[in-house]
Amino acid sequence: MRTIQNERMLGEIDISQIKIDVKSRDDIPQILRGIQYLYTNEETRNKLFIALERAMPSNIDKNNGRPGMTLWRVFVLGVLRLNLNCDYDRLHSLANNYKTVREMLGHGAFDEEYYYELQTLKDNVRLLTPEVLDKINHVVVDEGHKLLKKKELPA
Repeated sequence: MRTIQNERMLGEIDISQIKIDVKSRDDIPQILRGIQYLYTNEETRNKLFIALERAMPSNIDKNNGRPGMTLWRVFVLGVLRLNLNCDYDRLHSLANNYKTVREMLGHGAFDEEYYYELQTLKDNVRLLTPEVLDKINHVVVDEGHKLLKKKELPA
């Protein structure tokens, strides 16, 4: 599976530039802000992709992947599903209808017609087994510790 689109599509927003409502008390924007932070830290992003690549079944062609799903998209949707404790029907709705989630998945203004099939989501997101999520969790926790250490340093 490809990790992420190599080139941005016309109208696609760089993930670091996605505007997320920081005043929202809903859980989705908070989760997306965390994902955005992980993406913008290149070292952490690389560690995440390594963990994801190692987790993918060997019979999957890493150059082609599954229809419409890069490792980044699998990661974003898997994090949303886990943190929202939602079923695939809600995840399906978020992936197809929630503007900020679609931007985080790498869809731009001219990619509005792209539609995730429910079965595609199920086939890909289920690859994030508890073992894979545990490895990803270690990467995220390590980054959190680094971030806290930076904040504790005197200015």
